[in-house]
Amino acid sequence: MKPVLVTGAAGFIGMHCALRLLERGLPVVGIDNLNSYYDVALKEARLAQLQSHPNFRFIKLDLADRAGMAALFDEVQPQRVLHLAAQAGVRYSIDQPDDYTDANLLGFGHVLQGCRKHQVAHLVYASSSSVYGGNAKMPYAESDAVDHPISYYAATKKANELMAHTYSHLYQMPTTGLRFFTVYGPWGRPDMALFKFTKAILAGETIDVYGNGQLVRDFTFIDDIVEGILRVLDKPAAPDSDYDALHPNPGTSTAPYRIFNIGNSQPTVLMDYIGALESALGMQAHKRMLPIQPGDMHSTSADTRALQAWVQFSPSFTVTDGIQRFVDWYRSFYRV
Repeated sequence: MKPVLVTGAAGFIGMHCALRLLERGLPVVGIDNLNSYYDVALKEARLAQLQSHPNFRFIKLDLADRAGMAALFDEVQPQRVLHLAAQAGVRYSIDQPDDYTDANLLGFGHVLQGCRKHQVAHLVYASSSSVYGGNAKMPYAESDAVDHPISYYAATKKANELMAHTYSHLYQMPTTGLRFFTVYGPWGRPDMALFKFTKAILAGETIDVYGNGQLVRDFTFIDDIVEGILRVLDKPAAPDSDYDALHPNPGTSTAPYRIFNIGNSQPTVLMDYIGALESALGMQAHKRMLPIQPGDMHSTSADTRALQAWVQFSPSFTVTDGIQRFVDWYRSFYRV
């Protein structure tokens, strides 16, 4: 049985997806460069969850290594690829754009080339809700134009969608991009708000609340994200027989190409999110109210009807339940 290749296997979403694939009895090859963007020890702890499975193999590799990526595909010959590795973070992209060029553009090009050469049955890759940028219409739909990104991170994710479409069109290679909406949960990233808030509140420190607490996010629990990803991975993209070139839908194509939002479809005001965290911790936060930061979107909200129609999936976790599960994991992992 040919393996599934999971890039970013030591990452938050990558670890959870790899675990689910392994539980299915599928062989998984995971790669990650284990960079120091955030705590490497957390990445290694995630990997430890995978390495106890006999069907898992880990290879440390940087996406930007063209020769290394070509050799990886030659050796592994994956049947499907789940591409979750990327340089993440909207704010970090303002100061360190070169990291995004290397990982998100050059690295994605190497993934596409490997998939093309080895005729991978389906490439599923991470896009982001940030591609909607300056759009004001809510909720965001895949049929909306996304031509006004407000961060370089968002621009690289939009570029990934364009690059994938080209490969789908030229080589009939099935590709599906998933626009994630603010994923959170156990084993999450330390640079995300929930992780930072939890750490600070438990330490009695003040939390920085941007947008004066009125930012709105479509917070999506990790288990819902993983279920949606795997359902999509199981159903390769196909040409849209109803595609109208005179009225093009950016989410579909005459090529085997699809774009889907994957979110909770229950946008939550940041202050309400903090309130749910305070309840889960049994502690009140000391808050410093600040204006919105450059590159941040004021609101996000996902229209997920296309995903529901494609794979019959809808999220099931409420923010309250999801935050409680994160807090339980955090207290256990960090023994606080």
